[in-house]
Amino acid sequence: MNLEDLETHFRFGDNWQSYARTIAEGHIRHAVAGLRELLPDGCAGETFLDIGSGSGVHSLAASILGAKVTAIDIDPASVKATHSVLASHGFSGVVPKQVSVFDLNPVTFGQFDIVYSWGVLHHTGDMWRAVAKAADLVRPGGRIVLGLYDKTPFCGFWRLEKAWYSKAPKISQRRARAVYMALFRLKCVLAGRSFSKWIAGYDSHRGMDYYHDLHDWMGGYPYQSARPSEVQGFLRARGFRQTVFIPSGVRIGILGSGCSQYTFLFDAQAV
Repeated sequence: MNLEDLETHFRFGDNWQSYARTIAEGHIRHAVAGLRELLPDGCAGETFLDIGSGSGVHSLAASILGAKVTAIDIDPASVKATHSVLASHGFSGVVPKQVSVFDLNPVTFGQFDIVYSWGVLHHTGDMWRAVAKAADLVRPGGRIVLGLYDKTPFCGFWRLEKAWYSKAPKISQRRARAVYMALFRLKCVLAGRSFSKWIAGYDSHRGMDYYHDLHDWMGGYPYQSARPSEVQGFLRARGFRQTVFIPSGVRIGILGSGCSQYTFLFDAQAV
């Protein structure tokens, strides 16, 4: 997705600006914990590129852990949200940039110790090219961290739903979310789980918020997905070795997919 394509995609930035206003210490604590899980060797002192910074909570988490953060997003509302969140927590020196991943060139933009893009590249409209562009920005011996939707039998349905939802009136979006939540409540009942407890503890999911995540999920268009084996093979062919893999656990996908999480180390000699 290029800058000129902003009018054709879901308004991610508006959603993340709304979420950014609700960020509390618990969200930040869980965001830091999620990043530590993906980067068990830490990131203190390392250059860290956040592609698709969204609300800025993960750029903030990386900054708290001592990384030297560069944050980018294609959406100007996300850029503003990221800047606000970082500045309000004492990291005003990190100035987010509005730029598309497809416009990033390692010769002019540089390479990084860590390239991080969680839940973003599958929304670009050209996921594999976006992953390749992100991988080109990893220095030899550096790491790439990705969260990408798993492919499920229902991905075709969800792609159509997202194309509709992203352009639907707000009242139609609210009704669609109400239907989804009713189905999810039913799933919780059948599984013997408490829906309210699930909502109350949702910030443990990388510091996220259920209602903003739901809006993001239902409207996240463009939409692509991949099997873990496809992601692993794609990056292995480019000289990357997987060091962390956290599967989404989603198989059928009736109520949507989930992101499998990956960390890969770049071994330039393997290319």
